[in-house]
Amino acid sequence: MSCLFSCCASLACGCCTSVASGITKKSARIAYCGLFGASLVISWVLREVASPLLQKIPFIKSSYQGINNADHTKEWYQTSTVLRVSLGNFLFFVVLAIIMIGVKDQNDRRDSWHHGGWIGKMIIWFLLIVLMFFMPNVIVDIYGILSKFGAGLFLLVQVILLLDFTYTWNDAWVEKDEHKWYMALLAVSVGCYIAAFTLSGILFIWFNPSGQDCGLNVFFIVMTMILAFAFAVIALHPKVNGSLLPASVISVYCAYVCYTGLSSEPRDYICNGLHNKSKAVSTSTLILGLITTVLSVLYSAVRAGSSKAFLSPPSSPRAGATSPLLSPDDPEAGEKKDSEFRPVSYSYTFFHLIFALASMYSAMLLSGWTSSSDSADLIDVGWASVWVKICTEWVTAGLYIWSLLAPILMPDREFFS
Repeated sequence: MSCLFSCCASLACGCCTSVASGITKKSARIAYCGLFGASLVISWVLREVASPLLQKIPFIKSSYQGINNADHTKEWYQTSTVLRVSLGNFLFFVVLAIIMIGVKDQNDRRDSWHHGGWIGKMIIWFLLIVLMFFMPNVIVDIYGILSKFGAGLFLLVQVILLLDFTYTWNDAWVEKDEHKWYMALLAVSVGCYIAAFTLSGILFIWFNPSGQDCGLNVFFIVMTMILAFAFAVIALHPKVNGSLLPASVISVYCAYVCYTGLSSEPRDYICNGLHNKSKAVSTSTLILGLITTVLSVLYSAVRAGSSKAFLSPPSSPRAGATSPLLSPDDPEAGEKKDSEFRPVSYSYTFFHLIFALASMYSAMLLSGWTSSSDSADLIDVGWASVWVKICTEWVTAGLYIWSLLAPILMPDREFFS
């Protein structure tokens, strides 16, 4: 048995070494995604497998007991496990964010720290996660409370990314100034609106069963349809001079968020016609949900962390703003080449902060926003999840409408799309 463990350990170390040595400067962001994705997988596995084991270990069980020396429930162990893994991941990225404050030049020594040293980073990341299981409950509870705000901030970042994407997409096609691209804009816009209203109609069938009083679900769905209609009216108003494409894309997104919110309702809720007939969930459904969550969080984290729409180094020169101090023919140019200023392409600090917020968000998803529920074996199910998603939809609508009306309400200010 000891020989088997030794072989496994050697194999794991060899894999980590080979992976770390293969990470180049261009693939550093992918490597950070790999660490973050691994933390999500570990959280999910420990949530499903390790929670019962924690109750059988005397040291952990005694340190996890409540004030009245009563054992905690299974749901408490699951939530605590997820939060502890998330806390270790959060601290890892926060420490990196602090270290990278002020890095503007690629010649800065910390630039190599950001892109290299992966064996050390993997070891530190793993140790932080392990050490979190020895932290007092009060610290984990405080982190759980703070994670709700951090997750909300991460959702706000997602919304801003979506708005930036839709405007960039619209501007890219309009700038081509060709008839076929205008027709493409119209076709995509109409298609998105058809999809938005079709999905809203399907939601009426799924989440408003006949013979049941489901006023809250009807309110959510009707509000989604009203918002979609309002987007088009405001965007096409002569004073606004907007475009239908962003309005249609935001409408589809709001309809989708409404669907995810309603599908997060408890399985025993009578108005959840999509899931109320089965309180269990298959392993394939759990895996699919986890993969979807991982991909969504990873995309948002990478896009936000490296997006210049949020933050770019103040010292990054704009094209044509500066001229070289030495001409290429100057004999001293070769000596100055290695020491010349080379600005970083994105903010390393902001990049790591986004991953830290994503750690909080993923912890909330896996723990049901730390609310006790009868569906403890399910991911992202419960009334807390419902209201978070519905509020996200409304915030998205508010930000989009504000982006249309702000130039009119404050004409003296300059706004950038």
